Amino acid sequence: MTRVNSNFLELGTNYLFVDIARKVAEFKKANPGQKVISLGIGDVTQPLAPTVIKALHAAVDEMGEAESFRGYGPEQGYDFLREAICEHDYKKRGLAIAADDIFISDGAKSDLGNFQELFAADSIVAVTDPVYPVYVDSNAMAGRAGKLSGVTWDRIVYLPCTRDNGFVPDLPKTRPDLIYLCYPNNPTGTVLPKDALKVWVDYARREGCLLLYDSAYEAYITEADVAHSIYEIEGAKEVAVEFRSFSKTAGFTGLRCAYTVVPSELSLADGSGGRVQLKSLWNRRQCTKYNGCPYIVQRAAESIFSASGQREIAKTIAIYHDNARELSQAMQAMGLDVFGGVNAPYIWVSVPKGMDSWGFFHHLLHKAALVCTPGVGFGQSGEGYVRLTAFGSPDNTREAISRMQKL
Repeated sequence: MTRVNSNFLELGTNYLFVDIARKVAEFKKANPGQKVISLGIGDVTQPLAPTVIKALHAAVDEMGEAESFRGYGPEQGYDFLREAICEHDYKKRGLAIAADDIFISDGAKSDLGNFQELFAADSIVAVTDPVYPVYVDSNAMAGRAGKLSGVTWDRIVYLPCTRDNGFVPDLPKTRPDLIYLCYPNNPTGTVLPKDALKVWVDYARREGCLLLYDSAYEAYITEADVAHSIYEIEGAKEVAVEFRSFSKTAGFTGLRCAYTVVPSELSLADGSGGRVQLKSLWNRRQCTKYNGCPYIVQRAAESIFSASGQREIAKTIAIYHDNARELSQAMQAMGLDVFGGVNAPYIWVSVPKGMDSWGFFHHLLHKAALVCTPGVGFGQSGEGYVRLTAFGSPDNTREAISRMQKL
């Protein structure tokens, strides 16, 4: 008899953001005509930069001519984009990352979910808590998480990030094989200073662990002591894979484009007493299961590294930074504890006394037609908080603040 992968049956019924969408849809159906403002799911609202639109049009025109038409592209990505990333995101920061170590994809979420396929089924996984759900759920699908009890899995090593430790996780008491780190952090909006990040790189080198470093929000960093890339830390190329995205940098949530860096220096045990280059395994996986990011999208991504592209996306990021600042100031004025929002587009806000995360979610939705993300949806340590995003339009952000002030 054909059977399903029983690991899927261990998952909760709904992915967090699907559950939120269902509750919001029910509210809209019961309250037709009422304007709902979302400060929940981290989707962008500003349009694509003019330079990006121009590049898209030009690439589409190329696809309409026999001489410039392109069919299947390289699974690793076109050289023109890999080299632009290498030059702008790494060489300009003094980092020796080769273009050949960069793999273009349709999203950091996809890469983060798929990368776990390269590791042994009994690998021990560590995550910060609260955590972006994809890290945990993709490993649960592979059978590494164990049994779910409440909001925790019995084989996952959780690294609490709380007010008490300044949202800087302590090193695990049990050695894991894989450690997921996301900085600037989703959902808390907090960061690891370079000296704190070095502690993790040193630990991984000493203990033989692999760091899976999600750097999707790097473009929002404003403080000098925060690393834009984990490879700014000595030795990181031996123990870290870095994931980046154009979604929040340049508004590509709809276009879909990202990249993953797998340094040639990074190798793991092959189970037979030898070592194998991780890059070669990821390349093999991509060649088998992926046909590459569309040519027109890669041309659009390349354009953001132009002088005009950089100016335009900087203006968009500044809009989201302004939203974050206004949200943070307003929440603090209401007497709530606020974290993040300085180096990230996310604000981590304590809920009013007497409420839990989902309780505050329902309070905002039903009393003010506002959507937030309950902190407990990101893990046990997220209880007592909600995540607000700064990705709304300035007008909607200010209206949302006004509605909260009236509650």
